[in-house]
Amino acid sequence: MNISNPQVTAHPFLKALYADDYYPDQVLDRGREILLRLCERIETERPAGLAALYALTHAATEEFNDLEAAFDEAGSEIETVAREEIGEQFWFIAHAYGFTDADSEELIATREW
Repeated sequence: MNISNPQVTAHPFLKALYADDYYPDQVLDRGREILLRLCERIETERPAGLAALYALTHAATEEFNDLEAAFDEAGSEIETVAREEIGEQFWFIAHAYGFTDADSEELIATREW
């Protein structure tokens, strides 16, 4: 499926992390894929409310939990800067799809990072 939301297609996901050599591009690429899959799921499933949206974002957050080992193996980690950037991406996605009342912490409530 192609993403149809123009805000999303134009958005440079994880841009701040790609600009920092501390974060390996190959791991960031996997994180970007997680975010794009989340967008695809939102467009496909069209969550009717925040509870349905949170179910989707929690699943994507758990994928980031699994990605933490790849960061570690590459000599990096999901630390403060990365946590904030990843969280901002979830907030951006929620807003891009009209969920302007989404709670930024609840979007990533299942995080272990």
